Amino acid sequence: MNGETARVLETIKKQYYYQSEYLQAAEEILDSLDAAISSNPALTDWKIIERFVRPDRVISFRVCWVDDKGEVQVNNGYRVQFNNAIGPYKGGLRFHASVNESILKFLGLEQVLKNSLTGLPMGGGKGGSDFDPHGKSDGEVMRFCQAFMTELHRYIGDDIDVPAGDIGVGGREIGYLYGQYKRLTHRSDGVLTGKGIPFGGSLGRTPATGYGLCYFAEAAMKKLRNTTFAGKTVVVSGSGNVAHYAAEKAIQLGGKVVAMSDSSGYVFDPNGIDLEAVYQIKQVRRARIKEYLADHPKATYCDGPSGIWSLPCDVALPCATQNELDENDAKKLIANGVLGVFEGANMPCTLAAQRLLIEKGILYSPGKASNAGGVAVSGLEMSQNSMRLSWSFEEVDSRLKTIMESIFENCLATAVKYGKQENLLFGANVYGFEKVSSAMLSLGVI
Repeated sequence: MNGETARVLETIKKQYYYQSEYLQAAEEILDSLDAAISSNPALTDWKIIERFVRPDRVISFRVCWVDDKGEVQVNNGYRVQFNNAIGPYKGGLRFHASVNESILKFLGLEQVLKNSLTGLPMGGGKGGSDFDPHGKSDGEVMRFCQAFMTELHRYIGDDIDVPAGDIGVGGREIGYLYGQYKRLTHRSDGVLTGKGIPFGGSLGRTPATGYGLCYFAEAAMKKLRNTTFAGKTVVVSGSGNVAHYAAEKAIQLGGKVVAMSDSSGYVFDPNGIDLEAVYQIKQVRRARIKEYLADHPKATYCDGPSGIWSLPCDVALPCATQNELDENDAKKLIANGVLGVFEGANMPCTLAAQRLLIEKGILYSPGKASNAGGVAVSGLEMSQNSMRLSWSFEEVDSRLKTIMESIFENCLATAVKYGKQENLLFGANVYGFEKVSSAMLSLGVI
């Protein structure tokens, strides 16, 4: 990294030294952009890089709600509207105790490129709260969501900012949020995606991120290694929505998923993970994955989720959370002969892990490219809402597959164009940036 990118990174490091996640995302992206900057002097003249890595605005607010005991609770709420050069802000809401401004700025910056990669007219944003829905009653979750939307509704709209779900925000939470939005605004529009099918949701949205991850991985393996999921041993971290549907699609494509995890630890089943059992444990009973052993005596459980990367596998799909796979984990995967690591979560690999995987010639895809299926189908949901139409699951899934294969091809072509061969991280960063920066130049200084 040198010149303008190095200068900008140094500037934001001084200003935001306390926001490690945001700085990590900025460094990863800026590290790829020297070539794009040097070929277009206008990007430097118009301070595009400096504007690109900073959000348009960060909205923060207090969220007050009453729990089942009648006690008042107070949480922090946020919406980071990062960049709307190519369309309305678009990105999920995350409800988790770890949520803070740094994490949301990292996610928002990644979302700008991710949405650009889909080819759909969507800008990037992210939001959420340090509220944790786990262990809360439906009534408590509803009251929190209503209080959160009471503050947020002032800043969103179907042509302004369209939130969706993320960690801790599933169909239940989206329903409560949308209900409060309708109550406050008297509008029925596509201001939230991930809605239930009866009130404007899209068939295929729930599995989209996990399915899209596997469509991307399959395209990469076919093109670059002349192989597929068929006969491959697969390890999937996490056990939530993305992990579940990534595992489901990997199995449909002929792979054998042998391990999944949650925040407490991981299970290994040499016979192949029983997905229905994991679904009942995690999504229905909301229990710990360790309960899987009760009906699967040949499976084993280990405390601590990071140990999952010590298991031999052909394909690794990190689908849990950011920075879950570090350099030591990458070394274990490489030593065990991994073919590819394809990110289902947002930046689950640390910078050191990313660089090692790329250096050793392992197929590696960043989350901004391979987990873009969720926001791609959210974009399709926005289109259906605008047209007052509903497409079949097969049509949505077909469009999703086409989008994910196009993302792979565009990332690869961009990497090759700049002499980076199979570096899909470089290709994703540069291809996504070129589209956004071109729009920013056309729109002037705003």
